[in-house]
Amino acid sequence: MFSSFFSSKNQKLVKQWTKEHEQIIALSANVKEAYRINKFVTAKKELKKLRKLTLNHLMSEDNELYKLSETLQETDEEITGLIHSFSESFHDTKPALIHFLKEYANDEAVLDDNFLKTLNKLHVAFSKRVIYEEKTLFSRLSAS
Repeated sequence: MFSSFFSSKNQKLVKQWTKEHEQIIALSANVKEAYRINKFVTAKKELKKLRKLTLNHLMSEDNELYKLSETLQETDEEITGLIHSFSESFHDTKPALIHFLKEYANDEAVLDDNFLKTLNKLHVAFSKRVIYEEKTLFSRLSAS
């Protein structure tokens, strides 16, 4: 009960981001399942939730990691190196993810086979990304 009260800012961020990762992956699975059973209205609703959560999550990570890297630049080269590596490794996937969400979460978008193919690719890429992020960067941030 008191552990979250006494947690460091980094530990709180890691906890928040880890929870958001779980929610993003679950929403992605919900979209895929709704599409699979031809519930396109439900798929679109879940996709809009996914877009909102994902964009907020990415903005939060970008802002907080930038602030953290600026603060720790001279005192913790390991974390700043991980933050830089983290940013670089997501360089191509992030714009593709944002474009996908922008394109398909609008009311006029048609959810077709190309939609599902792209969603599957992004789901796999994001899942791998989460594993990498949580095992490397998050574990180090939690310890600091």
